[in-house]
Amino acid sequence: MILDEESRAELLTFLVVSQLLAFACSGTWLRTDHLIESSLIWLSSNGAQCDWLERARLATASYELALKAQERSFPADEAGLLKLFNLATGWFLDYRSPSVRELHALCTDHLRKRT
Repeated sequence: MILDEESRAELLTFLVVSQLLAFACSGTWLRTDHLIESSLIWLSSNGAQCDWLERARLATASYELALKAQERSFPADEAGLLKLFNLATGWFLDYRSPSVRELHALCTDHLRKRT
């Protein structure tokens, strides 16, 4: 499947949470190669595809949105961020979480403004 608007927002949400988790654990943001690797893992897990340019755009946006998320009441520690995942099924975000839904809305809004 090629990324549609919803799957693009889901991938971006995953990348933003990955950025926040990296920052909570190490105090540094993910390097570009780690973001690209994370996006490839998400794409593979979700049976989706997108070209390298779209992955690069989403990786760049993930940093900008992670900064915005830090300004909100979004979890900032490793334990809080790990709760956003449904780890029983793998590294899939738990969309029952209000924080994940809020972040997804932020990502959706960002993508809509971009087009």
